Amino acid sequence: MSILLDSDTRVLVQGATGAEARRLLPTMTDYGTRVVAGVSPGKGGESVGGVPVYGAVADALKDHEVDLSVLFVPARFVREAALEAIEAGVPTVHILAEGVPHHDACTLLTRAKQLGTFVIGPNSQGMVSPGKAKLGGTGGEVPDLMFHPGPVGVVSRSGGMGAEICLFLTREGIGQSTYVALGGDLLIGSAFVEMLALFEDDPETRVVVMFGEPGTDREEEAARFIDSGGFTKPVVAMIPGEFWETSPTPASVSHTGALIERGRGAPSGKKRLLKEAGVLVAERFSQVVPLVQQALQRA
Repeated sequence: MSILLDSDTRVLVQGATGAEARRLLPTMTDYGTRVVAGVSPGKGGESVGGVPVYGAVADALKDHEVDLSVLFVPARFVREAALEAIEAGVPTVHILAEGVPHHDACTLLTRAKQLGTFVIGPNSQGMVSPGKAKLGGTGGEVPDLMFHPGPVGVVSRSGGMGAEICLFLTREGIGQSTYVALGGDLLIGSAFVEMLALFEDDPETRVVVMFGEPGTDREEEAARFIDSGGFTKPVVAMIPGEFWETSPTPASVSHTGALIERGRGAPSGKKRLLKEAGVLVAERFSQVVPLVQQALQRA
């Protein structure tokens, strides 16, 4: 099975007439994604790759049922576009843009929580349920080279590293149920705990791989969730960046969410809590696949 996205998921594309959507929408539909409509203000009546375009989300919903909206919208317009989908009652909103102003993200995430909308991102590379559907740029034009159906769920704060993990799993003959890029911004809608809860209810997901980063307490929350029995399947995790904790001149790199403050969000602390919760923690990238193979044997 898969979580959040499969071949039956009815997808709305916001910003459908923009350059990025025009480039990537065909890669989504060719892979099997069921894109039912697009939205671009002032562009109603046009079409992109055979997909009808409406001027507003409400107009699209008059003609189509929608399960998920993916936003190919520049950061400065995300607040308005996301709120339009949230207020219209779209169940899941997936935000790809990086650098959404924090005040805008706070506003849309607060409203989403009030109305029960599931938000992924901002700053998510995308999502793929191998062999079924994909969103965003994940996998590019040849996703079959990187992803293959199977029993391992993958969730990552880094889109590039999460996809890399899937590639190495595929090369070893280990398929994935769903891969989700959470988003690297400081404020995001859904983190590891929410994804673990979904994977827990997916009978075909036997193991989950988490790729974390320095900063925030999302990995610590996941460790507590696992330790409390909220997630019962084997987990493999990798949290890079421990060198930052002892570097005399800390580097200013990675995402806005990679901020360590007074020890909070330190990779060493994340890894310690995850290990105490029974998670198999990789110290280097080369250990991820062997640990997944070990986890599958006991799953």
